[in-house]
Amino acid sequence: MNDQLPENILELRGLKTHYPIRGGVFRRTVDSIKAVDGVDLSVRRGEVLGLVGESGCGKSTLGKSILRLALSTAGEIVFSSENGEVDLRQLTRAELFPYRRRLQIIFQDPHSSLNPAFTIFTAFDDVLKRYGYGDKEARRAVLGDLFEAVNMPRHYIDRYPHEFSGGQRQRIGIARALAVDPELIVCDEPVSALDASIQAQVLKLLQNLRQERNLTYIFITHDLSVTEYFCDRIAVMYLGKIVEIAKSEEIFGTTLHPYTQALISAIPVADLDRKSKRIVLEGDVPSPVSPPSGCAFHPRCRFATDICRQQTPKLQPSKDYPKDHLVACHRVEELGVLGHA
Repeated sequence: MNDQLPENILELRGLKTHYPIRGGVFRRTVDSIKAVDGVDLSVRRGEVLGLVGESGCGKSTLGKSILRLALSTAGEIVFSSENGEVDLRQLTRAELFPYRRRLQIIFQDPHSSLNPAFTIFTAFDDVLKRYGYGDKEARRAVLGDLFEAVNMPRHYIDRYPHEFSGGQRQRIGIARALAVDPELIVCDEPVSALDASIQAQVLKLLQNLRQERNLTYIFITHDLSVTEYFCDRIAVMYLGKIVEIAKSEEIFGTTLHPYTQALISAIPVADLDRKSKRIVLEGDVPSPVSPPSGCAFHPRCRFATDICRQQTPKLQPSKDYPKDHLVACHRVEELGVLGHA
């Protein structure tokens, strides 16, 4: 790693992505869906940052907002490189183009992310051409090398998507993300649609590619059992906000936020000696159109008090825990071990 480069490859500062709700004869904006609602997050160069939470919490929208596939409405997306820092939200489409090759995405569904009318080479060819990858034979060679990098034969580049299995299609998705030599890849639930045995193969492939190419991953998933072994740090998201972030071993060993505790308690455990009591959250996830006042989690929290209902907690360290273990909870220091009961 280049020591001259900043430690953080990406910083999100107060990032919001709200979708307008229109109504009436004139289709005026009457409210908004607060999919991402003020996220502060740093991604360290070379790490795997897991982003977890229930379906609908905003984690996929956050990943797409970083790449400007979803248009954020406020905040900063600061990307750091050898040329210094740049806020991606402030760039025009033309100015953003050079950064597209540095930030890529692996989509969740390997079936719908490939055009069934094109061979794999045809689908890749325009992208490689646009980024200056020589003549046609040079582009074929590049794509063949990428297929070998994801453990697939070179001649498969002339096949159509329907000729591949789900696991093979996801490997093609990984190859596509690697095609322009990126620095950061957003992995949007890349193994959720795959069988367990294939999941392990794809995760092993991603880990090897990370080491070989010095990649940084933002790994979005609802499966915490995957993040425990694959991610360096884990950020837990609830209703558009980050509620806890720490190293993977600290999230699982010293869980501080009641929501994170409930998620971890739901992980199936084969070892009966390790089996813990399931924490069942009452009620439904509140609507992102009108989130609760104060702490958004308080309607479902067994420890909620008046301050939780009235004041929004800040994501910050607790004096009793490592300074890089951040949690948004008013009662974390008061509860201590009680929170694990």
